[in-house]
Amino acid sequence: MEKTLKIGLLEAKIPVMQGGMGVGISLSTLAGTVAKEGGIGMISTAQIGWREPDFKKNPFAANYRAIKKEVQKARAIAPGGILGVNIMTVTRNYAQYVRTAVEAGVDLIVSGAGLPVDLPAYTEGSPVKIAPVVSSLKSFLVLCRLWERKYQKVPDFVVVEGPKAGGHLGFSQEELERFQRDSYDEVLLSIIEKAREYGEKVGRKIPVLAAGGIFDKEDMCHALALGADGVQVGTRFVATEECDAPKAYKEAYIQAQKEDICIIKSPVGMPARAIRNPFLEQVGKNTMKIQHCYQCISTCKQKEIPYCITEALVHAAEGDIEHALLFCGENAWKCEKIEKVKDIMKEFAEAARM
Repeated sequence: MEKTLKIGLLEAKIPVMQGGMGVGISLSTLAGTVAKEGGIGMISTAQIGWREPDFKKNPFAANYRAIKKEVQKARAIAPGGILGVNIMTVTRNYAQYVRTAVEAGVDLIVSGAGLPVDLPAYTEGSPVKIAPVVSSLKSFLVLCRLWERKYQKVPDFVVVEGPKAGGHLGFSQEELERFQRDSYDEVLLSIIEKAREYGEKVGRKIPVLAAGGIFDKEDMCHALALGADGVQVGTRFVATEECDAPKAYKEAYIQAQKEDICIIKSPVGMPARAIRNPFLEQVGKNTMKIQHCYQCISTCKQKEIPYCITEALVHAAEGDIEHALLFCGENAWKCEKIEKVKDIMKEFAEAARM
């Protein structure tokens, strides 16, 4: 019997949610194709308007406009498919990003990089499903209690991110060193148990998705065997024909060796995982002068940071790999060729039948 992923009235034929990857990596083409193939497609709102002509002058307006454009284009690719957006909680003007996504007609919103304590307020009155990204049982329980007390609401589903994820991570450097697979499994199991208890309390299931390092069907089978309802997959989808990233970015994944993948300290104050390249070597030695602020992350302290993360990620989205920050998951080195989303989804569909 094939396992599907049900979130309220939404049902993904294959229990896979593609991870949201900014800047410009998971936009309409990737998200729309994943949704078309039976999964849940996710668009990252992180500086999504970088190609808009007024982005530098008015990044907020450019980003809001781009959210609506990308959702509309994804809908054209996958009519009837399940589409969502990933909005980091530390995004400046977070509330307006959420409201814009609701107006754009997304099916769900996922928020990590901090606890989205007021997310229910910004989606109230809409059918949009909402979920936090958490990395510990404590953070899940804290959020559930806050939402219950303030909004009489529990998460519609939850994403449990482990230490092998790409981009910004929800762990300190010390926690990353301690947090191996076995301990992630323990965290996942504990959250599955509590989500079941909360679900029984409100009379509906709260699905739990395993995330961080899910690369192939063996990883998915392991997560489902532990009791997860589905998985979130990011890195595997980067090296696909349909990914919105430029060819040079995809090739960087394919060329990367295991030892090229490293943990860095992001300028916005969080540890992150990326591919070692000339840019990282340069910023490790010199501070780059900040010419302009793009109003991206609320935790960024312009006078203290070694470089502008928006500029570094835009360079990646433009294919200027030598001057770019190349976010990736721990398993990026496993990418060996450019694949098709359809083939990857078939592989995960096999895991859902095991």
